[in-house]
Amino acid sequence: MPAARNTSREDRPEILNVGIDLGTSRSAVAASNGQRHWLESFVGWPRDFVAEKALGQRVLFGAEALHHRLAVKLVRPLTNGVIRRGAERDMTSMQELIGHLLALAGASEAHCIQAVVGVPAEALRVNREDIRVALAGHVERLMVVSEPFAVAYGLNVLNDAMVVDIGAGTVDFCILPGAMPGEADQRSLIGAGDEVDRYLHELLLERYPATDFSLDMARRFKEKHGFVGAPNYQVEVEAPVRGRVLKHDITRELCRACESIMPPIVDTLMAMIARVEPEFQARVRQRILLAGGGGQIHGLVAHLTEATRDFAPCRFSCVSDPLFAGALGALGLAEDMPARYWEALPRLDN
Repeated sequence: MPAARNTSREDRPEILNVGIDLGTSRSAVAASNGQRHWLESFVGWPRDFVAEKALGQRVLFGAEALHHRLAVKLVRPLTNGVIRRGAERDMTSMQELIGHLLALAGASEAHCIQAVVGVPAEALRVNREDIRVALAGHVERLMVVSEPFAVAYGLNVLNDAMVVDIGAGTVDFCILPGAMPGEADQRSLIGAGDEVDRYLHELLLERYPATDFSLDMARRFKEKHGFVGAPNYQVEVEAPVRGRVLKHDITRELCRACESIMPPIVDTLMAMIARVEPEFQARVRQRILLAGGGGQIHGLVAHLTEATRDFAPCRFSCVSDPLFAGALGALGLAEDMPARYWEALPRLDN
């Protein structure tokens, strides 16, 4: 775990407000000093002293950790929306990841850090204490909210609307009632982008058994070309076959994989709207925002519009900045937060 801050509050009078979006696949930070950064939510620990010497670092993050994954033990601290437990270095990896995000944002010993952290709704429900532990020693004041609520706050969409955040580990739903959403206003589905990656990988291996497809390759194909509905173009990718790099048509498999998570999304979305007071349901149906990496799948708005037609007319739109929407919304919360809502975290001594 990174060294905890051990200076007194009086020594650090400058307040730095920070918004952090802790995602299963990607995490982002936005700070009141204007800094914005994101990275893939991976932490890499050198496998042995030779790897540490070759890499020249004690721990690696994001794309750099992935690039050197043969030489490191790769840890993804969040799985299915919650901090993993039981495996070696899980909590330490999350603490390191948070410390790295804060360093990217320009946090220093000169700051008193107030952080609003957006997490998958499932983590908010079952993992709250672990999140506090991960942040302790890094920030002085904390508030934890769900990622879709952070997105909504940043867009000033706070009543008669819904945010659907399609991430890697979970799909998170949040009804905006014009106040802080309660547990009944939020729900998570396990089985999101990661599930699409696994299914696409299976389909590719089934169609092209002689080709060396990896799960990471499937993830990259989905992120670049993912679509639902009718394709706009034939999706061809390169992959090695017995040492030769050949082109492969994966259009059909990619569509099947991306569409596999659509039915439960539609069912959950409409079930949540049905729980809203009847006279407000039509308003909510007209403002459904799609966020997260999965919210950028080509054809998603048209697909969901058609899929919900038998229930009632719905209007979908995608957030314009899915990478930073959650972090910027969390930062907005931090800057607006009345003092009584902050949770003070204990200072950890070295």
